[in-house]
Amino acid sequence: MEEDSRRVDTVRMGNNPDGSLLRASSSWCASRGSNAFWSSAREEDDEEVLRWAAIEKLPTYDRMRKGILTAVGAGMQEVDIQELSMQERKCLIQRLIRIPVEDNERVGIQNPTIEVRFEHLTIHTEPWEKGLSNFFSSSAPDCCELFLSQYALTALHVISSGKRPISILHDISGIVRSNRMSLLLGAPGSGKTSLLLALAGKLDSTLKVSGRVTYNGHDMDEFVPQSTSAYIGQHDVHIGEMTVRETLAFAARCQGVGTRYDMLTELSRREKQAKIRPDPDIDVYMKEGQENFVTDYILKILGLDICADIMVGDSMIRGEMLVGPANTLFMDEISTGLDSSTTYQIVNSLRQSVHILGGTALISLLQPAPETYELFDDIILLAEGQIVYQGPRENVIEFFEATGFRCPDRKGVADFLQEVTSRKDQYQYWCRRDEPYRYVSVNEFVATFKVFHVGNALGLELEVPFDRTKNHPAALTTSKFSISRMELLKACFSREWLLMKRNSFIYIIKVVQLMILGTIAMTVFPRTKMHRHSVEDGVIFLGAMFLGLVTHLFNGFVEVAMSIAKLPIFYKQRDHLFYPSWAYALPTWLLKIPISFLECAMWTGMTYYVIGFDPSIERFFRHYLLLVLISQMASGLFRLLAAVGRDMVVAETFGSFAQIALLILGGFLIARNNIKTSWIWGYWSSPLMYAQNAIAVNEFLGNSWQVDKTENNGTLGVQILKARGIFVEPNWYWVGVGALLGYIMIFNLLFVLFLDWLGPLRKCQTIVSEEELREKHVNRTGENVELLPLGTDCQNSPSDGSGEITRADTKKRGMVLPFTPLTITFDNIKYSVDMPQEMKDKGITEDRLLLLKGVSGAFRPGALTALMGVSGAGKMTLLDVLAGRKTSGYIEGDIYISGWLMFVEEVAKLVELMPLRGALVGLPGVDGLSTEQRKRLTIAVELVANPSIIFMDEPTSGLDARAAAIVMRTVRNTVDTGRTVVCTIHQPSIDIFEAFDELFLLKREGEEIYVGPLGHKSCHLIKYFEGVRGVKKIKDGYNPATWMLEVTTLAQEDILGCNFAEVYRNSDLYRGKRDLFDALGSMYATVLLIGVQNGLTVQPIAEVERTVFYREKAAGMYSALPYAFAQRIPIRWIWYSWTCPVAWTLYGLVASQFGDITDVKLEDGEIVKDFINRFFGFTHDHLGYAATAVVGFTVLFSFMFAFSIKVFNF
Repeated sequence: MEEDSRRVDTVRMGNNPDGSLLRASSSWCASRGSNAFWSSAREEDDEEVLRWAAIEKLPTYDRMRKGILTAVGAGMQEVDIQELSMQERKCLIQRLIRIPVEDNERVGIQNPTIEVRFEHLTIHTEPWEKGLSNFFSSSAPDCCELFLSQYALTALHVISSGKRPISILHDISGIVRSNRMSLLLGAPGSGKTSLLLALAGKLDSTLKVSGRVTYNGHDMDEFVPQSTSAYIGQHDVHIGEMTVRETLAFAARCQGVGTRYDMLTELSRREKQAKIRPDPDIDVYMKEGQENFVTDYILKILGLDICADIMVGDSMIRGEMLVGPANTLFMDEISTGLDSSTTYQIVNSLRQSVHILGGTALISLLQPAPETYELFDDIILLAEGQIVYQGPRENVIEFFEATGFRCPDRKGVADFLQEVTSRKDQYQYWCRRDEPYRYVSVNEFVATFKVFHVGNALGLELEVPFDRTKNHPAALTTSKFSISRMELLKACFSREWLLMKRNSFIYIIKVVQLMILGTIAMTVFPRTKMHRHSVEDGVIFLGAMFLGLVTHLFNGFVEVAMSIAKLPIFYKQRDHLFYPSWAYALPTWLLKIPISFLECAMWTGMTYYVIGFDPSIERFFRHYLLLVLISQMASGLFRLLAAVGRDMVVAETFGSFAQIALLILGGFLIARNNIKTSWIWGYWSSPLMYAQNAIAVNEFLGNSWQVDKTENNGTLGVQILKARGIFVEPNWYWVGVGALLGYIMIFNLLFVLFLDWLGPLRKCQTIVSEEELREKHVNRTGENVELLPLGTDCQNSPSDGSGEITRADTKKRGMVLPFTPLTITFDNIKYSVDMPQEMKDKGITEDRLLLLKGVSGAFRPGALTALMGVSGAGKMTLLDVLAGRKTSGYIEGDIYISGWLMFVEEVAKLVELMPLRGALVGLPGVDGLSTEQRKRLTIAVELVANPSIIFMDEPTSGLDARAAAIVMRTVRNTVDTGRTVVCTIHQPSIDIFEAFDELFLLKREGEEIYVGPLGHKSCHLIKYFEGVRGVKKIKDGYNPATWMLEVTTLAQEDILGCNFAEVYRNSDLYRGKRDLFDALGSMYATVLLIGVQNGLTVQPIAEVERTVFYREKAAGMYSALPYAFAQRIPIRWIWYSWTCPVAWTLYGLVASQFGDITDVKLEDGEIVKDFINRFFGFTHDHLGYAATAVVGFTVLFSFMFAFSIKVFNF
């Protein structure tokens, strides 16, 4: 390699506040990248100096494999980089993430950097009009019929084409610079994803694109953009049977390390010449060329280390491209499903990589928290396919203030930017009070930006072409794959073998199925009943052989489902140039060959001699070989059909047709002599025909059939073959074997070719209505918009200008529908699962993995509760346990719940869906309702069932700020009806977070650390955590949700020397209602025990209800306490409460002990006396009635007892 091709700068690690080391050996340095060494400012240690001197004397190859590592309790020691233990890796990664690093001296190596430019980029599409889509919707669910019908009717001029060109991106130009973090903002539908795909070279070929995209002045056809850059989408697909670590390790293995090793060698040589001693930890990290180390580091950075050995199971892991060599990243809404703390950590790590290693990153986020927003250097704001602003983050507020709009206090700038260009939200930000508000269209913003000093400078820069001589030789990748073809093949073999082991149950089921069918075959065709006297006897033998062939033919049908399931992952990795199609297809084929040998050996061993086929051992193995070949032929055929169909329904339809065709034209159901001449080509092209001829010739030309010779027709075996139209020549066995081998090769070759030629089935084109087209036009141009006079409220604004999500108007409370307000309480909830085998293999001895560690709390009616915590804290696990959705695992603790028809029109009004009640739902991401409208529809569907308690999982995920505000207003309306609503939420803005009434906060290990009210502007929450010694005060304007997660991390616990779960359990907040409910529970237990012991409270209706109660209790709905104590009794059963002695006893006890307490308040400020009255309906003034009732029941029961023993005689 030439000297200049290795020029890479050493990196400045910088003194960042949290001391996070960047993904130095991941995506950036792994490719072209740079290597992080620094000259230590620490006091020189003699032993360390001597060890470094010894390493430096080694030859280059050996020196690159040796390092100095600080071991726990053992000091510094020389280690072999290739033999680091898992514990050593973990300790090293932890130090790399936390240590502060000093500036290094330069050694004359430059980092390769990439500047991405796009000039006059325009993207057009032609969506269907909504009216036409409604016409065809019932008959074209998968869009194929829609297309064919549309095409046919358009060709006949019966209807119009139904298409209208729409500009996704309209003549935009800009620069994505290296060494700077760029944030892409815009409302859904503004063109963010299309821009990212265009810059990454991954746009759909059906879109019409004009303009130019260049990397360092080079057009996209001058290098391989898939290897140079990486596009990371919002949703990803992965193989569910692989763990997180295995998924990332495979990606790292396929993508390789690029030119890192060559540059590291050059860097080491120059450091030695300059007498610069590298930091030991970073030196070991950089020399560790194994992809596993890179994987471990990325797992830690992304916060996936806690679930590294758990099966993926879904499509939310997005780290595959980060472990590869690409140093230009385009990331599309990567924060979906992540809490704000984790998002901040990931973006902060990427920021340091970009700044230190010269990377390029354009990241799209929907609702970035203010502290995450502050990490970016540049902002690109899209609206209606045009760039409203592109430039430094510091100037964006200045630009909008110059146009008359100001961001309010306690309003996230990112949320403001996405709303200020919206016609429905813009009014609230108008700051020129001396001028009447007028709508400023997108076109006006664009024109204003061009004359704004930032836009003017950008335009001047774009006029000067990039100097291609400044392009680093290692910046742009010209090779298609990162590693050799053989290494890629080995990686694919390893993964396929792993998947076969993980899916071993499928092969076990297939074997069991063959055993059952073989047993049936042996009993249907027993040799004692199988004679060799006539042609008819031979036909029976032929049927037995046909059964074997068909069984193994059908046995290969499972390949359709298995192949279809993996195709989305294959298409994604193929397009990212992980491997070529043949490297994926070969292991899929070759590793299944031993399975075929095993299955056919079992079938042949069970059936051959029991049925009574020819006893020759040679013919036995020939019979066996034919079954193996038919099995392999079937597997290849169905894999091919899966690659062609690409959809389960389509592929299974093709597969069923292929099976029928093979059976009909195979020569058994219809003899060759009886097949019509026009269909004889089907006979000759059927693989089953060759197998049928070969297996028949093998059997009927054997010694067992050399009987009944006649002068004209030969042996009985020959007569049978001629009678069924089967060729009688012995060489037809080998013709059949050769034909089957040919079909196996052809089907597998075609499988490879179709994998290479075809992509995933395209989604149906977007369907838009005239109203949507008109709305886009108005937003862009500002036409037909009336001016609002000063002081006029904007009816379309979702907020009051402050961004707060307010409660529903009390005048609208008449919308409330009949239901029963309920409270759900839970005490000491523990949930555990069996310890995964992967974790046991790593030395963990426990049998169970505890996910919830004794969580307690309560959710009350009319209060909107936020269930929060960092990723992996157990939020969804808790909701699933409370909702009774856990069908596996082990649940401990008590859940107390008490448990009415809702009208559809009222629900539609409640969730603001009346304008959409006639709209088609459509398919997610394809047509129909938007993401925000779908979330409101989901809420409405649940409300129609009229539940009293509603659990919502991330109702605002995947939404921009305005859509999130609409959804939260829907949730707020639902809560204001008096229902109990609990929402998990990951990245709330200040507005959304403070729309909640109460907070249930979990830490990572599944323990609660705060359960209580938020207060006005989160005052109660802030007061509580600031009261913990050592916790830093919240900054003015800082998001309380983010601050709360930051100050309660496990790292902060180590720093403060406290356990926030213990702090909470020792707080007055925890003891408030807990003590009250404990006392009430003890009273109930006493009364119940006495009642059960005496047997005086058993009523016939209680016995009827008991069965239902036990069933619901077993289902996990509730425990005994709320059933008898906190249940809201329907009005038609209220008489039973007044005739129940237990109810009066509890009334007296609770009212006497707590009904008169007025000087104690609960955590939400409610007086104990008022709580007892509201929650249970008990008042201290009615104690006399309770006492009278208890005495009266005693007298009544005594009289009934005396009367009964006198009158009744059983």
